[in-house]
Amino acid sequence: MGPSRAELALYALVRGLVVAFCRFWWRLEVRGSEHLPREGAFILAPVHRSNADTFVTAALTRRRLRYMGKHTLWKYRLPGKFFNALGGFPVRRGAPDREALRKCAEVLAGGEPLVVFPEGTRKSGPEIHEMQEGAAYLAARWHVPIVPVGIGGTEDALVKGSKRVRRVKVSVIAGPPLLPPEIEGRVPRSQVAALTEDLKGRLEGLFSQAQAAAGPARLTRG
Repeated sequence: MGPSRAELALYALVRGLVVAFCRFWWRLEVRGSEHLPREGAFILAPVHRSNADTFVTAALTRRRLRYMGKHTLWKYRLPGKFFNALGGFPVRRGAPDREALRKCAEVLAGGEPLVVFPEGTRKSGPEIHEMQEGAAYLAARWHVPIVPVGIGGTEDALVKGSKRVRRVKVSVIAGPPLLPPEIEGRVPRSQVAALTEDLKGRLEGLFSQAQAAAGPARLTRG
């Protein structure tokens, strides 16, 4: 069952406000939106350096994106409603979460885009860290494309552990989709590993481009 009109309207409203803020405050530059499918399910796979990544990726498409988030973000009612409005759903870290996998499968089966950060939790630095295989597995299991996304500037815009929202330039660049091999039945581990390695190579290039486009951080007070 797909989203209701009310859910889509609320998402459009919240997304519009978030993207407007990102474009104004971070001078957000977006490239490669044409690579995102206009219909059907796909996986959006961005690098992850900041909580701001969730907000800036929303600028890539008007379609409702679905996000997995750490379950503690839903600890309080008001923030939980906000993340629900952004298309998020909670996942428990540090242990197998069958409910999260079930929800991912439900999102993809419903034809919606799913955001999966291949590096897992937030990382730091200009290099791509060790990749998790979740994005590749889901893509192969459900026969959907993966769209890699490089993001530059967000690590300085919203520093981990800080509540300050710094005014720096942010760049988001989406690349051409990766198509998983056509596999029926059980997905071979070797195919998942190969797709993950291919995705890592694409992300390295896009991440470098996005960082160059964002330029050196020019922090402001406030």
